[in-house]
Amino acid sequence: MAQPLMPHATASWLVDNTSLSFQQIAEFCGLHVLEVQAIADDTAATKLTGRDPVRAHELAQEEIDKAQANPDYRMVMSKGPEQVRRTKGPRYTPVSKRAEKPDGIAWIIRNHPEVSDGTISKLIGTTKTTIAAIRDRSHWNISNITPKDPVTLGLTTQRELDAAVAKAAKAAGTEAPVDSRLEGDRAALIEELRAQRDRINAGEVEPTSPFGAFPDPFRPRN
Repeated sequence: MAQPLMPHATASWLVDNTSLSFQQIAEFCGLHVLEVQAIADDTAATKLTGRDPVRAHELAQEEIDKAQANPDYRMVMSKGPEQVRRTKGPRYTPVSKRAEKPDGIAWIIRNHPEVSDGTISKLIGTTKTTIAAIRDRSHWNISNITPKDPVTLGLTTQRELDAAVAKAAKAAGTEAPVDSRLEGDRAALIEELRAQRDRINAGEVEPTSPFGAFPDPFRPRN
C-alpha cells in the first residue's frame, strides 16, 4: 500500500487536526499504533512539524470526512508523485537526528543484546565501529550517552525493530520478548472472543468473521 512521503510528519498533522483514531492514522501512514500514540503524547524526542497530506495531494478531504464519520473506515491515499527509495547503502538520517543515534544504539544494546551489530547498523544507519565503541564504552562521548528508544527518537520504526528482535531471538534459540504495553487491550480482546465462542457453541449467534457470517456446511443450500 502507498504511504505518505513523510509518514511521521503526516501522522503529527492528522493527530492535531482531525478526530481520526490512532489506528486509522497508523494504517494510513504505515506506522505502528504505538508510534502514533508517542506522537500524540509528545513523548518523541522532538515535536514533529506536521505535514498536511491534503495540500500535498496525498489525501482527499472527503477521505478524512468519511474516516471521521466511521471509525472502521480505512483511508485511501491519492495518487501522488513517485517516491524515490534508496535500495543500497546505509539508512539516511536527517542531520537533526544524527546526534541521537548513540542514544538509540545504547538502548538496543541494553535491552536487546542478542541483536547483532550488523542489524543495529541497518536499523539506525550507523557503522559497526561506532556500535562496538558503545558496547565496550570506549566511545569518545560515552559519559553523555543516555539509552533512549530509537522508535521514539524517530531513528527506526516499531515494525522494523520488532522484526529485528524476533529474528535475533530465533537465531539465538530464545523467545522474543512480548510487548506488554497493550496487554490490557489484548486481554480484553481475548475475553471478548472467548465470550463470542461460548455464544456460538450455545447456538445463540451465528459464527461471524470480519468478512461476514461463516457458511454452515451442514445447512442445505437453496
